[in-house]
Amino acid sequence: MKLYTLSLGMLETNCYLIESETEVLIIDPGAEPEKIINQIMVINKPVAAVLLTHAHFDHIGAVDEICNKYNAPLYIAEKEKYWLTDAELNGSGKFLSYGLPETIVKQHPKVIAKGHRTIKSFSFEVLETPGHSPGSLSFIFEDFAIVGDTLFKEGIGRTDLKDGNLQSLMHSITEVLFSLDEEMTVYPGHGPKTTIGYEMDHNPYINGY
Repeated sequence: MKLYTLSLGMLETNCYLIESETEVLIIDPGAEPEKIINQIMVINKPVAAVLLTHAHFDHIGAVDEICNKYNAPLYIAEKEKYWLTDAELNGSGKFLSYGLPETIVKQHPKVIAKGHRTIKSFSFEVLETPGHSPGSLSFIFEDFAIVGDTLFKEGIGRTDLKDGNLQSLMHSITEVLFSLDEEMTVYPGHGPKTTIGYEMDHNPYINGY
């Protein structure tokens, strides 16, 4: 598999495109759908599905355009499927005073739960990693993990947003993600990639847990 990273929108959210031999899987199309479409044109393969690590506005802003263009199903955790249509829950309502529109997704999402999952040519593990948000998910492939805003290089997700919880976040990192192979590459929702082992050794927010 090949993985492509696109940094999108004012918050520079990482959107990931994973290419198999036959299809493309899109994770967190947060903004600027034209950039995603251009990359898919280069790859020149059909879109298997769109997955969301969580439903904050900066991760869902291009969902409708992408799902509609490619007739792609949308998958999200049960706990956040209703956030897609609620600007207060997904955070976009806080930015109305800056002249930005509400983010309301019109798709009818499918729920994806923890465990081993197969979507067309893609097989992966879904882990529940709440804390940054209650329905945050991480998607684990053979040698890399896409973790949304749970863990960053030398950082962790914020927990001061709707239903965030620091204790849950630290459990998700130290008990769930840190149970993965230390060599596994971690692709976060913002910023550069890292590895599980590097964060275990160098993440300043993990000390004491």
